[in-house]
Amino acid sequence: MNYIKLKTSRFLFSISFLFLFFSAFAQQNNGKIKGIITTSDGDAAAGVNIILKNSKYGTTTNDDGTFEFNRVKAGNYILQISLTGYETSEKELIVTENETNTLSLQLKVSNKELQEVVISGKKSITSKKTDYVARMPLKNLENPQVYSVIHKELLQEQVAVDIRSAVQNSPGVVSISYPSGGVGVIFRGFSTGINARNGMETASGRSSVDLGNVERIEIMKGPSGTLFGSSVSSFGGVVNLVTKKPFETTAAEISYTAGSYNLNRLTADVNTPLNKDKTVLFRINMAVNREKSFLNYGFNNTLLFAPSLTYKASEKLTFNFDAELYNVNNTRRTYNTYATTSGITNPNDLKIDYRKSMFHDDNDAKSTATKVFAQAEYEISENWKSTTVFSFVGEDVERSYQSYAVWSSPTQVARRVGLWGPIYNNYTNIQENINGKFNTGNIKHKFLAGVNYRLYSSAFSGGTTFTLDNIDVTTNFAPIRRKAVDAGLVLTTSPIADQKTFSIYACDVVNFTDRLSAMLSLRLDNFDREKVGTVEGYHQTALAPKLGLVYELVKDQVSVFGNYMNGFQNMQPVTQPDATQLVLDPIYAVQYEGGIKAEAFHKKLTGSVSYYNITIDNATRLTSAGFTIQDGKQVSKGFDFELIANPINGLNIVAGYGYNDNRIVRASDATIEGNKATGSPENVVNFWTSYTFQNKLKGLGIGAGANYVDKNYFTADNTFYMPSYTAYNASVYYDQTSWRIGLKFNNITNERYWDFWGTSQAPTNILASLTLKF
Repeated sequence: MNYIKLKTSRFLFSISFLFLFFSAFAQQNNGKIKGIITTSDGDAAAGVNIILKNSKYGTTTNDDGTFEFNRVKAGNYILQISLTGYETSEKELIVTENETNTLSLQLKVSNKELQEVVISGKKSITSKKTDYVARMPLKNLENPQVYSVIHKELLQEQVAVDIRSAVQNSPGVVSISYPSGGVGVIFRGFSTGINARNGMETASGRSSVDLGNVERIEIMKGPSGTLFGSSVSSFGGVVNLVTKKPFETTAAEISYTAGSYNLNRLTADVNTPLNKDKTVLFRINMAVNREKSFLNYGFNNTLLFAPSLTYKASEKLTFNFDAELYNVNNTRRTYNTYATTSGITNPNDLKIDYRKSMFHDDNDAKSTATKVFAQAEYEISENWKSTTVFSFVGEDVERSYQSYAVWSSPTQVARRVGLWGPIYNNYTNIQENINGKFNTGNIKHKFLAGVNYRLYSSAFSGGTTFTLDNIDVTTNFAPIRRKAVDAGLVLTTSPIADQKTFSIYACDVVNFTDRLSAMLSLRLDNFDREKVGTVEGYHQTALAPKLGLVYELVKDQVSVFGNYMNGFQNMQPVTQPDATQLVLDPIYAVQYEGGIKAEAFHKKLTGSVSYYNITIDNATRLTSAGFTIQDGKQVSKGFDFELIANPINGLNIVAGYGYNDNRIVRASDATIEGNKATGSPENVVNFWTSYTFQNKLKGLGIGAGANYVDKNYFTADNTFYMPSYTAYNASVYYDQTSWRIGLKFNNITNERYWDFWGTSQAPTNILASLTLKF
């Protein structure tokens, strides 16, 4: 443990030293150019491309519209300002030694238009601008909550083709594969699915996610039930996908990626205005993915179709529509369990070949995800806005053959298979948000009030899981075929009760001064589950508060913060062995957190360090007689560190470290009290750095990084665990105006490793991609 911490400390010190060295070098200047760009309505223009022609300098404006070039040699220059969909403008200027050119420029666009375009050129990976995390336009330094933003530009550097590799760019985050076929993540000691899409509920438990329509990934840390509710957030936090939006010019990208294990992936992104006034904008993203498993049996074939439309009905009213149709046909990975007498402590003990499957790939799964989103945004006045949102998410499973292996020794295993499906899970949400700004004397307020109605309906059927045989994996065994499985299945149907949730919430960010602010939030959820069969329905009400305090030590650069956050899970009544019914309270998780955030050196460095303590006081537990008691306790505490830096043009650094100590404090089984909770690796490190050449060989880039995940326990008695691992990756790319090529090397050292659910990961593999831009 001490060795890991020492290595981590040295690693973080080295990164900080490199950043300070490059920054100090960059400050040795001959002249300086700085300025501010505003929109036609006088607001700050953030994210606009600024290029000093015939030089190595290029940047984007900060959230306040400012930009700055240091160490500029004396001479005549042309400053170029560009924004996709609008004419590029240029300004001549003269740089003199030891003098500063101060500019004030204006774009011929409104702030509303600016928010709806896609910035040309490469977006800064240090940006944390988002309206979804707080459901209001709140700057990172004003927000008392820690969150990460993973931009598509970073994923392009890494030639990322799946959501699992993408999310591991966030501190403390570890991806997992569910036996049902979906994906999720573990962070701060708890697991959660990819449950939010553009701030609304989504689902990925049985169909996974494709990156083809993802603009960025936002990961909010800590219980976030106040604004998102229990169906979206876990006690660890929320993962929100932000999809690609239409913009005001015609553009297209087509990309093809090929790789190891017969990977063939084709994506297309086409955008165009549909009328001359550019009030109707259309965009469509498509992705076709075909690949084999690194195992001797298994495959993953997917198809994504994602259209979106924006209609500007008037200067005040805008409609947004988008949909995702996602078809999946693949094989589910085997779920392994281990008898207590097996002598097995981790998957390395198993004597089966790492690349061998015990089941044939005709035991496949076929599912469809349908996601529809509609939004009406209306400007009530200059300071008040109404946003009405409708979303529908449906996961339909036609069939899902799922395999199980029950190990009695390192060589002996019972092979089991079950059939899940047809299944459907439908989630319908209607939401209304009112955002506004007002003053009470000298105190400024940013206010949010919202209401959400959620309807969940489901149907389930399938075949019961049964054992087909017991084999010795050191012998020459045959994979189990689907025909043999079908012969032994007994089909069942289970009724599922509809669920309705009505929620109201409010948040007030109070700016006492331009540096001191407080966030006060509250959510009320009324949960209703209908009667199904002989099981009575139940109703439950949960109240979740959130409090935060922020003080900017250095205006717009460094802030300290603290928060009290609450998350909850609705719990249905339990029938006890004596036939009495126990009505359970919602399970609450309470987090206390404090830390520091920075956006320094003109936002070339973004970072945060925070310590948290998450406590669950009323978890349920079973007595030896089978009675349920609600008095369990679990405490998860630790700290997160994140550093994202762009010290000089072309050089990017993304680094993070998460430490977590998640323990069972009180339980029905006294022998596990004090043990580590399952799925809670203690140390998690992520690192990626890249450099893109700016002058000669401009556009050529190289990148390299690693992910370290500590061992994590699979069982609460802490006898079986998933081993720690380090995966090293690297990439080479060449990005030009009309095309891009990339080459990615994954798991360079050929590490054997498993995720929490015991899913083995791919050995060394290579990806190559070609993108054409029109």
